[in-house]
Amino acid sequence: MSLEHSVSQHYTHGNLEAALLAALQRAGRNIDALSYADLALVDEFHIGGRPATRALGDQLDLPEGARVLDIGCGIGGPARCFAAERGWKIEGVDLTAEYVEVAKALSQRVGVGASFRQASATALPFADASFDGAYMLHVGMNIPDKQAVFAEVRRVLKEGGLFAIYDAMLQGDGAFAYPVPWSSGPATNHTATPDAYKAALSAAGFTVVKERNRRDAALQAMQRRIEQTAQPIGLPVVMGPTAPQKLANMRDMMERGVFAPIELIARAD
Repeated sequence: MSLEHSVSQHYTHGNLEAALLAALQRAGRNIDALSYADLALVDEFHIGGRPATRALGDQLDLPEGARVLDIGCGIGGPARCFAAERGWKIEGVDLTAEYVEVAKALSQRVGVGASFRQASATALPFADASFDGAYMLHVGMNIPDKQAVFAEVRRVLKEGGLFAIYDAMLQGDGAFAYPVPWSSGPATNHTATPDAYKAALSAAGFTVVKERNRRDAALQAMQRRIEQTAQPIGLPVVMGPTAPQKLANMRDMMERGVFAPIELIARAD
């Protein structure tokens, strides 16, 4: 089994759209009159949720109407947020077919324009120099060859285009506890240090212009997420019954300094 297939299997739910809609109904939402804001608890599948998405977007100086690539789009939360709030034209790719279909269905349901397709980040189905910007949120931890991905992103970005990364990056040598949201074991866990990311970005034709450690904000967000695991529209709908353990492991490792969520902003040379 290939690594990409293993990663896709890790994320596949099997009946995710129906589970999300049922949870929203239980929470009193009218599923025939949803807004993208109603989905915030479940469609921002990274540490910090929607506030972290907005914080990353604030680092990108891109105008309304910019064509922006979402790498590892999941079920489309950041894409809908940026499309609705910033007016960017978002095109998302993800390995997991179910995520792509749910991203399309939810975007149509809430009336937010963004497009999604199944594809590998190492073989992007787009022409050279076709995007003004790109981003990925909690995606690199599943990818061993980050330089290959970054080279593809550089290929599809225009010269001077911005690439934003928000990933869990290694900070120390402490023991790694499984499961975590992106991995159930070492085979699909490819966390790396910020220096490794920066070296791969440089080799792919980028200059890193900003770096920010989001550990403190993330720990606060993690506590809120752990408290939300009993709520019907919390992350357990996406992550399943092991969600509390995954979130607890993440918080413990951040507190121990094993990893931290880091923002990197790079410019295409």
